[in-house]
Amino acid sequence: MSASAPKTALTPATHTTPPARFSHGVRKGTILQVAGQVGFGPAREGEAPRPVGPGLREQTLQTFANVEAILKEGGAAWEDVMMVRVYLTDTDHFAEFNRIYDEYFAGLEEAPPARTTVYVGLPAGLLVEADALAVLG
Repeated sequence: MSASAPKTALTPATHTTPPARFSHGVRKGTILQVAGQVGFGPAREGEAPRPVGPGLREQTLQTFANVEAILKEGGAAWEDVMMVRVYLTDTDHFAEFNRIYDEYFAGLEEAPPARTTVYVGLPAGLLVEADALAVLG
């Protein structure tokens, strides 16, 4: 990767402008980093982001859709993802999350990404957050 490769911020049309000075995703050369995404539904003009539902399944699937939108915006796909970090608010959600995760990624043709899962506090109503690191090429 050339040191002179431009660093490009990625914000899909489905996402709101970040609430602080960060990017939803950044690509530089063949590296694409997706910032932590949560289960907010697609952006609606004049409305604050809201979780898609109260359940882990709905929020997890929307979280993955939000990560995927940024991957696509940067020219990547799940097959390019090397690492996924998952943040859960409740240790009791681990087994259910793993079932959803396994189902979601069942179609990957190459090795699944490495994954770390940690337990955190998230804003009220949010149950899961995920970020991803992709390498293209």
